Amino acid sequence: MDLFASLAAEERCLYPAFLAMYAAIYCVGHAVFRRWAPRQRLDGASCLISLFHGTPAALAAAAAILAQPPAARSFAAPNTTLQGHVLDYSVAYFTMDLLHYLAFLPGDYLFIAHHLATLFVFLTCRYLVRHGAFALLVLLVLAEATSLLQNVWTLAGIWRDQSPAAARVYGVLSPPFYVLYTLVRGVAGPLFLLKMSVFYLSGQAVDVIPWWVRISWIAVVGTAIAVSNLWIWNLWKELFSERKQVVAKKAT
Repeated sequence: MDLFASLAAEERCLYPAFLAMYAAIYCVGHAVFRRWAPRQRLDGASCLISLFHGTPAALAAAAAILAQPPAARSFAAPNTTLQGHVLDYSVAYFTMDLLHYLAFLPGDYLFIAHHLATLFVFLTCRYLVRHGAFALLVLLVLAEATSLLQNVWTLAGIWRDQSPAAARVYGVLSPPFYVLYTLVRGVAGPLFLLKMSVFYLSGQAVDVIPWWVRISWIAVVGTAIAVSNLWIWNLWKELFSERKQVVAKKAT
């Protein structure tokens, strides 16, 4: 907690420092995965910065929430300094990953749209309205709860055609990752979004967060949750289809 206390004492924006850190990690990723094929190396470098963002961001967001007294944890509460730094940490990550896609994978429209929408939500909260970070940090905790498992699963999936060990890791991790992702994105996320939507649509934050900001946050988060659930649903279908094929082969 000493780290979080020291960050809370800082008033300056930490975004440039965080962005430089992610740029350095991204370059390291290209060096680490230099023997991989070009597309695999790009995906590996992106996964590496995601690893450095996901779990630390979730822990920092949880700490920033818990640092507030329960009575201050409101959807309309002013952002604390620590909450602002956590937002800067995530804004830097999404900026770096967006630059990665724009430079090397401009055809991945879904990821580009996701990152632009996420940056819009975080930036309006951090620098425009300066309220509502509590809601976004709870969503950040939920979104990144699966990050470590997902990135290891993704890296194993990238390398599974070249490595039997990676294929085994991918196979072992798939069911628990799918279960955790489904619980977080399919259950906890929608329930929290419902609570957030009821509050913002009631007009209780009208004095500090404009209508267009609140509506846009609800729309962006709702769309992200819907797309995430569609993605995991397709993965479940692929898993069951593969298991059926394995059973059918054994039966013959």
